[in-house]
Amino acid sequence: MEKEELEKLRELPIEGVAERLGLRVSHHKALCPFHADSHPSLKFKTSKNTCRCYVCMMHPIGPIDLVMKHLRLDFMAACRWLQTLPFAPPCMEGNGNTCNGIYSPPNREGSGESLFDVGRYARYFEHPFLNDEARRFLFEERKLDPRVIRWCRLNSWKDKKGVPWLQIPYYNREGQLVGMQNRNLVKGALPRFRFPPNSQCGIYNLPVLTLLKPGDQLFITEGASDCWAMLSAGHKAIAIPSATLLTKKDVELLKGIYSPPLQGGVGGGSFHMFPDRDAPGERLFLELQKVLPSLVHHQLPPDCKDFSEYYLKKITT
Repeated sequence: MEKEELEKLRELPIEGVAERLGLRVSHHKALCPFHADSHPSLKFKTSKNTCRCYVCMMHPIGPIDLVMKHLRLDFMAACRWLQTLPFAPPCMEGNGNTCNGIYSPPNREGSGESLFDVGRYARYFEHPFLNDEARRFLFEERKLDPRVIRWCRLNSWKDKKGVPWLQIPYYNREGQLVGMQNRNLVKGALPRFRFPPNSQCGIYNLPVLTLLKPGDQLFITEGASDCWAMLSAGHKAIAIPSATLLTKKDVELLKGIYSPPLQGGVGGGSFHMFPDRDAPGERLFLELQKVLPSLVHHQLPPDCKDFSEYYLKKITT
């Protein structure tokens, strides 16, 4: 692996990598997965792109070391895992050329490493099934509209240990499956999320763009859960993992949504957002506003930390 590639992997946002590993990062802290942690003791220092648990770590570690330690991989295997992330740096071919300026999964034809296995996973969502744990989470706890769950084609399963998981498919604008996210339905359990190899989980719910009409409002949420709540509230919505995880392709897609019809857009419309009531939520809004200058800010009530809580409050009162 080229030295330049390693440097770029070390520069991947440490909090974004942690979230991909299933850690829930809030206020630059997370529960440490390396010991029995009940209070977030894994702290992130974004200025140096490192993290450290002051209970079980002698020194701070970076993205590669975090992946090695969490997934129990050797150095090269951890680097390969990082290269499968949608926000990874340009890959280098044997001749030293970059792959179109963004990461391309290794060797599309003949390397022995495959892309996201659409054929294997697409069948799970042909006839989605929700087990009792999934139904309780979606309909009793979150009070979501069943029509939204059918639209998003959510599925569920249990692993060999009996742990229930929610399967969340990611489709491109044309409705083709491009990735999948597994969400652990056991509260507080780790890992919180799992992703199949080469799963492209960037912007969520892109098929809704085919329903947009000139002048429509499109809401942007952080994460699929808020997106389900926004859809259940009757709005058209997409979700992003965070502004720092958007690829160049995602950014261009967002910019082109309301471009003139002759340029592939739907004409006049507006972007809207209810940022989470915390510093990361406001930073996300400001980062997105750089890409979408007309993005409209909506303020959540003081007693609601995100739109999901706001939706629950409105629907139960």
